[in-house]
Amino acid sequence: MFEQLGLIGCGLMGGSFALALKKAGLVKRVVGYSKSPSTTERARQLGVIDVEAPSALMAVSGADLVLLAVPVSATEASFKAIKHLITPNMLIMDVGSTKRDVVDASRRVLKDQAGVFVAAHPIAGKEVAGVEHADADLYFGKQVIITPTERTQVVQLQKATDLWTALGCQVLKMSPEAHDAAYAAVSHLPHLIAFALMNAITQQPNGRDYLSLAGPGFRDFTRIAASDAHLWRDVLMANKQELLAQSRLFQKAMIQMEQMILSDDSDALEAEIDKASLTRAQWRMASRK
Repeated sequence: MFEQLGLIGCGLMGGSFALALKKAGLVKRVVGYSKSPSTTERARQLGVIDVEAPSALMAVSGADLVLLAVPVSATEASFKAIKHLITPNMLIMDVGSTKRDVVDASRRVLKDQAGVFVAAHPIAGKEVAGVEHADADLYFGKQVIITPTERTQVVQLQKATDLWTALGCQVLKMSPEAHDAAYAAVSHLPHLIAFALMNAITQQPNGRDYLSLAGPGFRDFTRIAASDAHLWRDVLMANKQELLAQSRLFQKAMIQMEQMILSDDSDALEAEIDKASLTRAQWRMASRK
C-alpha cells in the first residue's frame, strides 16, 4: 500500500487512477492538484481526491507515489515544478499517449533523479474528458505499456509493474521508441484520419445532410473524432515523425486502391478488401484471448 498519491492533473485519467487505487485499497490518501482550481475542488467534492493542493509541488510533498496526468506537452513543466521534493524512494509515473518525449523530458529535468520515473501508457480512455467522468474501473482489464530506460531503477520498475497488475491490468514493456512507432500506426493515425474525415464531410455544401443519413458503421468508425482536441493536438505533434511516416504508408495504400477503381480492376480491389477483412477478423479473434 502507498501512503500518499500526489496526483497532478485531476481529469478523467488521473481521477480514474485515484479511484482505482482507492477501490483496490492501495492508497491511504490522495492529494491532488490541477491547473484549474475549480477542477481540483470538484475532484475533492466527488471523492476522487482527499486534499486539494495549491501547487504541483505541494501535491507531491510527502507522497511516495506521484502520477502526472497532464497533456504530454505539459510533462516537462510538471517535472520542473516538482523536482525539488522528489525523493529516492518515490515512484513517479505518467499516463501519456507518447513516450519518447516524456522520457526525454525526465532526463533533461530530473537528471540523476530520472531513475524514479517509470513512463506508462494505459490503453484506456473515453471520448469525454473531465473529472466528472472518472471511473474506478477504467483501467481494469486493459493493457498498460511501460517504457523503462537504462536509467530506470529496478525497484521502481517492479513497483510500477506490481501496481498496474494489482489494478487488473496486463503490463507490457517496450522501449519508448518502439512504443511511439507502434501507436503512431494503431492509435495516432486512426485519430488523424477520423478528424480529417469529419472535417472533409462537413466542409461540403451538403455535408450536414450527409451526416444525418449516416448509420452504425459511420458511428463506429468516427467515434474517436469526438476526442479532446487539446489532448490530441499535443499527442499528434509530439509524435509527428512516426505519425507522418504512417500517414505516408496509408496514403500509398489508399492511392493503390483508388487506382484499382479507376482502372475497373474489380478483382484486385476485391482481393485487397478480402485481405483487410481477413486481417481484421484474425486480429479480433486474437484480441479476445
